Amino acid sequence: MKLSRYEQETIINYNAGEADATIYTRDKTVMRRLDKLAAAYPDTYKLTEQDEISKTYLAPKGYISYRKPRKISEEQREQVRQRMIKINSDIIAY
Repeated sequence: MKLSRYEQETIINYNAGEADATIYTRDKTVMRRLDKLAAAYPDTYKLTEQDEISKTYLAPKGYISYRKPRKISEEQREQVRQRMIKINSDIIAY
């Protein structure tokens, strides 16, 4: 079944009383990432339910993170730009 972009949702649910978070997703990209994590770390990530369009996982709520946006100065941005120019020219010259 093909879902619209709007229907490809991911819902993360947890509360203060439990150590684990429940992750419900219909997004194929998120499913692939969580499937890989569940295969590599079966004691940490667990697939608990699935049907033809969605999967539900269990993971420690401490693994859910909130990050502030990365800020870099114009000087740092220019340094990164120069490094990428050098890397790309080395690849082309190779």
